Amino acid sequence: MNIIKKLTGKNPADFEPVAKAIIDNTDKETFTKLVEQDDFLFEFIKSNVAQRLKNACNQNNYMNILEFFNSYSSSYDLAFAEVLHRYGDDALKAKLREMLLAGNDSQKAYAAKYFSLNFQNSDSDLIPFIREYSESAYEPLAFNSIELLSKLNDSVSKDKAIQKLSSDDEFEQYDGIKFLIQFGAKDCLNDILNIMKESAMAENIASEIPYLVPLEELLSENYENCLLVLCNIVSAMPEIISLGVVVDFDLLNLIHSIKSKPLDSMSAVFLRLAKDKFKELAENDEYLYDLDKNTKEVIYEINNLLSSLSEEKLDSYLYDEIYEESDFVFFALNYVNEVAELEALLDSKNQTLVLQVLTKLKEKNKLTDEHKKNVYEHITSDEIKSVIQAL
Repeated sequence: MNIIKKLTGKNPADFEPVAKAIIDNTDKETFTKLVEQDDFLFEFIKSNVAQRLKNACNQNNYMNILEFFNSYSSSYDLAFAEVLHRYGDDALKAKLREMLLAGNDSQKAYAAKYFSLNFQNSDSDLIPFIREYSESAYEPLAFNSIELLSKLNDSVSKDKAIQKLSSDDEFEQYDGIKFLIQFGAKDCLNDILNIMKESAMAENIASEIPYLVPLEELLSENYENCLLVLCNIVSAMPEIISLGVVVDFDLLNLIHSIKSKPLDSMSAVFLRLAKDKFKELAENDEYLYDLDKNTKEVIYEINNLLSSLSEEKLDSYLYDEIYEESDFVFFALNYVNEVAELEALLDSKNQTLVLQVLTKLKEKNKLTDEHKKNVYEHITSDEIKSVIQAL
């Protein structure tokens, strides 16, 4: 039986001596192999392994952990930080300060996690560096730095991120949103939601929001916006957003909750969208073949739950969202069949909406030159004009 299999197994007679040997012997090779398997191990297994490595540490061997810092894993950084915080002294802290300032990105990420547990007033000279690292392209370093800044309630970095929300560059906005979500800035939720409603990166933003506010909480406190977040998440699976979110975001219970409420136009849009999406996922093995058993089962269960819903009944509610100002209009358009309803939207000032309506008419073989001519003169975007010409 190989070392990793013993370490991740259920038998204490196997994993306890292996964990002790890894720490006692500073077995960097095995730890590196363990980190390389991060994507293939369930979260509960990695949590167990982190605890086993932590239990193997003591006053005599804890410094060996520093030798593992060239192989970063968020699965083990907190356990290591807790060990170092428990056993370390001023000399250890001095080493970690040096590593934070002059180490490689992986070492800096581990050191930042340590300081998130052991930051004192005497460490305030590190704050400018932490602010700099919070914008690092190396995400573990950025995330751990933002976590530390959040614990310090650093208004300078938070205000800088808030300023990015006003940028004309959507990637800059998205950077600001990711910072504020990692920072835990719940007071910025409404600003983030408003940006999502207008952004071409709405799906990406929606997938970040549950890390700031659990969707169950959002559903209870802000029903309409939660449904809109869910529409963006579900519509982007699996091309943009991983299917793992069905478990991570507890979509099964959320859909149970939404389905149990009185039906309205907004919930009808979401349930119609989800019904189609999960039917597609459940019936196509290419989407599911590399998923873990639990995720597959949840997808099948959601599909079974939604399969009983009447498409005709859901569709009857959708037309209440077929107007320019509706936040759900882009999703509802997928199920509109009446040409007159579509034509009514061609007077919209939202050029992206007009393009989608023209595309829908094209799909139904109802697009005419007159349709294109009537909207073309009002379109200011050269890119959208080019698409219209090609329709």
